[in-house]
Amino acid sequence: MELLKGIKGFKQSGFRNLLSGFVVSLIALPLALGLAIASGVPPMAGIISVVIGGIIAALLGGSHVTIAGPGNGLVVVVLTSVVALGDGNLLVGYTYTLAAIVVSGALITILGILRLGNLSNFFPSATIQGMLSAIGLIIIAKQIHVMLGESGVEAANNLMLLAEAPSSIWAVFHSAEVPWVAIIGIMSLGIMAFYSKINNSTFQAIPAPMWIILITVGFYYYFQFFSITSFPISTSFLIQIPENIKESIVFADFSKWNNYNFIIAVMSITLIATIESLLSIKAVDKLDVYRRRSNTNKDLKALGLATILSGLVGGLPVVAVIARSSVNVNQGATSRLSNFFHAFFVLLFVLLFGDMLNKIPLSALAGILVFTGYKLASPAKFKLMYRFGKDQFAIFFVTLLATLLLGLINGILIGIVTTFLIQFYLMEDRVEFLRTLTRPNTLLYEEEDGSLHLSVKGHSSFINYLKLKESLDSIPANKSLILDFSLTTFVDNSVMEHIHHYKDDFKKKNSTLEVIGLDIHDSTSAHPFAARRMMRLTSFMKKGGFLTARQYRLKDFANEIDWKFRSKSIQELPLLEAFPFFRRKTIDHAYNVFRGEHMGVQMKLMDVEFFEGEFIAKEVYKHSVLIISPTIEIPRFRLDKERIFDRIAGMAGFEDIEIEGHVDFSRRFKLKGKNVNKIKSFFSNELVLFFESHPYYHLESDGKNILILKGNRISSISEVKALAMYGKELVERLV
Repeated sequence: MELLKGIKGFKQSGFRNLLSGFVVSLIALPLALGLAIASGVPPMAGIISVVIGGIIAALLGGSHVTIAGPGNGLVVVVLTSVVALGDGNLLVGYTYTLAAIVVSGALITILGILRLGNLSNFFPSATIQGMLSAIGLIIIAKQIHVMLGESGVEAANNLMLLAEAPSSIWAVFHSAEVPWVAIIGIMSLGIMAFYSKINNSTFQAIPAPMWIILITVGFYYYFQFFSITSFPISTSFLIQIPENIKESIVFADFSKWNNYNFIIAVMSITLIATIESLLSIKAVDKLDVYRRRSNTNKDLKALGLATILSGLVGGLPVVAVIARSSVNVNQGATSRLSNFFHAFFVLLFVLLFGDMLNKIPLSALAGILVFTGYKLASPAKFKLMYRFGKDQFAIFFVTLLATLLLGLINGILIGIVTTFLIQFYLMEDRVEFLRTLTRPNTLLYEEEDGSLHLSVKGHSSFINYLKLKESLDSIPANKSLILDFSLTTFVDNSVMEHIHHYKDDFKKKNSTLEVIGLDIHDSTSAHPFAARRMMRLTSFMKKGGFLTARQYRLKDFANEIDWKFRSKSIQELPLLEAFPFFRRKTIDHAYNVFRGEHMGVQMKLMDVEFFEGEFIAKEVYKHSVLIISPTIEIPRFRLDKERIFDRIAGMAGFEDIEIEGHVDFSRRFKLKGKNVNKIKSFFSNELVLFFESHPYYHLESDGKNILILKGNRISSISEVKALAMYGKELVERLV
């Protein structure tokens, strides 16, 4: 669908952006309060950042569906700055830190003016992941004690502070009174952890952080109106938002501009804010259903200006945020209007319900932040980095440890140096590696058939990747490119990962990217992003041909119905990508693939792994799906179970197709599609009766094939058999 602009564009999608902004605001409000408190500043600092960031980014930004506001990665930086500049006095340190935020915003604006929007590509992938995981652990270390109601816990460093967690847990279990603060904090963490597991459309209509606010505020009013005992949590454990919003405005103090800690704060805020924003913008661009590319330089200027304004009046730095942006995309946002609306609704909530917000325990917000920290530093992240190869895991772990012990700036620098040293060690010709370190190593030319050829020579790593990126970005739409690594002696993990993402970018602009020349390279691990090198002595890990118990049973079932079965993964799945169900999702791979036919109709049944969101908001899903390819002409349509929210959606113009003479079918099923007449003609009496007499499945047609699935998980053996039989019976109605 073409996206209109101006007044027509607003009429086309204004309501959708308004709704998206409202849903995002429900997440942004508690997060803004929590991030501000975790940063050692007043809660309204987070609200100021949301309001100013949302408005400025909406007016001046270069992204389309990215949300701006306070970021997770800056919690540690701001808190460190407040403590260091205030010499223990948080209020004094807050005013000095505001000045550092303003200066940092000016630097970020300058980076945008100098067109340095590609800055994040210079940092090795493993180093960035190590820094982010360290930030996650620091957030957990500082917030887990608040979540458990244990204030004043201190330690020599972040590792030792994390090690104090068992003591805080012990104190909760041996409390003389009911530990309500800890109970609410643990409940908050539980809601965040299990929210996505609850398969209930009504429950999931409200985001997890807003559920936490509703429950904790309701907890207060229960004691206020229904209990004979008083509210058991003292005000020192509750949020404190001033009644007069003007009291929240605090002005920056620049008197320490030449102090060492001030300079470190400015550099740290600038570095982390820039990296977090650029990574988020890049990730959100992959989710945009209209396949638009953000202007990162324009975005940096907008975020820098927003940070300046936010810091001048008492707010946190403004960055592009991935979690809220992913929600924004999934809610159907089409433009920066949703960013504006999310800021407007947050401000409205504070103005109208500020007194209620003061009833929220700090431990509830700490629970949200502990979960955020876990997402940044989950065990799965460590496992994934190990799969990238021992070299990448070493870089990741060294960066993480250095950041925990020595701070963010030192951690990043040590991570980069470690990456360089490991790459130097892996090279066979180390003299040549040093001699050609910064020399241009790419050659782009057009071949006789019109296709473009990009040859890379020597080594290709994060150090010289920007030159390769410039060449890849210069390829016009509808062009074929052959990327040749046959003359390279080393390709690092960062380059391999970027090339993987470029394949998707090329597909979006109707171009093709074919990589050649890596067949003569060894891989440092079995992961597709692992570094490649021309070395004789390299261990190459390969997965054996072992089947799980489920796979053995699936194989037996395939033999029973005379279908072919293959357990190995398939990564190229254009057939699936054509369906609307996968439009806002990224398919990783399919496996356990059945292939067969029934009455001359081709059928495929497979387990599919895909994900929504990016970065820390990335959620991985697995479905069992069936695809049938009828030999007759079929219209494009979608058939699903009718739900209460679908009836409400009809008020917004999303109409359901009614099949005449089948009132029960129209009541029970939601049928949609563009060509209404063809769809009504296709849904014969026999076909309608078939759907009415069988269990509910989600069906989609792309005009050639029909996708069938059920639930949001991998199917059991019996469910796989039922799905196959359902497909066979449907084929019998179609031929």
